[in-house]
Amino acid sequence: MPKVHQLSRQEARRLAIKAQLLERDRPDGLLTAARRLTLLQLDPVSAVAPSADLVVWSRLGSAYSLAGLRKAVDERQLIELMALLRPAEDLALYRARMAAWPGTGELKGWQIHFRDWVQANDRCRRDILGRLRAEGPLPSRELPDTCDRPWASTGWTNNKNITKLLDFMVARGEVAVAGRKGRERLWDLAERVYPDHPVVPAEEAVRERDRRRLRALGIA
Repeated sequence: MPKVHQLSRQEARRLAIKAQLLERDRPDGLLTAARRLTLLQLDPVSAVAPSADLVVWSRLGSAYSLAGLRKAVDERQLIELMALLRPAEDLALYRARMAAWPGTGELKGWQIHFRDWVQANDRCRRDILGRLRAEGPLPSRELPDTCDRPWASTGWTNNKNITKLLDFMVARGEVAVAGRKGRERLWDLAERVYPDHPVVPAEEAVRERDRRRLRALGIA
């Protein structure tokens, strides 16, 4: 039987605070903080400041500047993936999953639905890749909607064909967010955005992603 470690509430709080870099001793910079936290969430709500800025400022204090985060994104030290900024080197932990989209083994109903919808709109997918290859980076409003089967939803994405297709193309590792112009995402071919690091095998990548997230939480 594995040994069971029991913690008091105070000890658990201390672990979480330390792991989340909220101690008196500050990280030595933005990238150090991002690597330890593993991600920074991008949120359009900005009552005081955008979420990513608030998170980093709370860790770095007066040493943090808004220009620092913008510079890290522009230089692709941090890369946006599914509305989260991640250290560029961590993209290697997601490429195997992208290559296996929509999944391995027996697919669930929703995975089959997504796969079939993308296949039905392969012409539009190829049009987007061609346009980006020739003119990227581009905002989504400049990409052609030549979908043969509209995206059907009871929510806010109904008929938002390009929005959904781009989401799936990100999941497939074909396109990526190359930057932003204001709040508007600019899209390009993933091969131009992601670093050319060796792809980590899928099972190893899952273990490593879990290890990093658990370390960042301190206790889970």
